[in-house]
Amino acid sequence: MTNRRTDTVSVPFPLLETNSEGVILPVRAAAGAKRNRMTADQNGILKVFVTQIPEKGKANEAIRKQIAESFNIRISQVELIQGETSPQKKFLLRNTEAAAVGKRIAEMQKADT
Repeated sequence: MTNRRTDTVSVPFPLLETNSEGVILPVRAAAGAKRNRMTADQNGILKVFVTQIPEKGKANEAIRKQIAESFNIRISQVELIQGETSPQKKFLLRNTEAAAVGKRIAEMQKADT
C-alpha cells in the first residue's frame, strides 16, 4: 500500500475520492453470505456480500471479483488499498471515472428500493 494524494469528488456520493490513478471506493464487506451480491443504501454506502469465508485473503479476492463484475471493469483494475482484515475496506478502481462509478451506485440504489 502506497501513499496516494486524494481529492473528494463532486458527485452525489461524498464517500468517493479520486487520485491520479482512479477512484477510491469505500465498501462494507460481509464474507460467508448466502450468495454473492452488491448493494447500495440510500446514502450511497456499498455493501459487498460474498460466499467465501474470510480465510487467507480468499474473501478479499472474491470481493475484488464482485466489484469488477458490478462495475464492468477488469479485476486487474481493482486493488485493495485499506482494510485487509477489516469489514471496512477501500478499493482503488484504476483508470475509472468518478461519474461512471457514481452512476452505477445510483443504479444499485434504485434496484435496492
